[in-house]
Amino acid sequence: MDGQDSEDPKQSTADMTVFVQNLLQQMQNRFQTMSDSIVTKNILLNLVLVFDFLDFIALDEMGNRINELEQSINDLRAEMGVENSPAGGTKPEDSKEEGSA
Repeated sequence: MDGQDSEDPKQSTADMTVFVQNLLQQMQNRFQTMSDSIVTKNILLNLVLVFDFLDFIALDEMGNRINELEQSINDLRAEMGVENSPAGGTKPEDSKEEGSA
């Protein structure tokens, strides 16, 4: 029995070593999975924020272009002497005649 008792602690130590190594490997795998997930989520969040910002810039730019177009139309109307009249409205001569009548 003494021979068997001396082998049991060695086998028990070897089993414990394997168990701890497996446990550490599982913990490492889970940590890596969580880490990858966090990195992926951060990348996706950053992409969403960038696209939202680009959309805002695009909308702002479109608004600026519309304002510039409106100003150009008003400038053309002023050059033609048709201020604040609706598009396709009366000619300046027509409005003078109406005012004098």
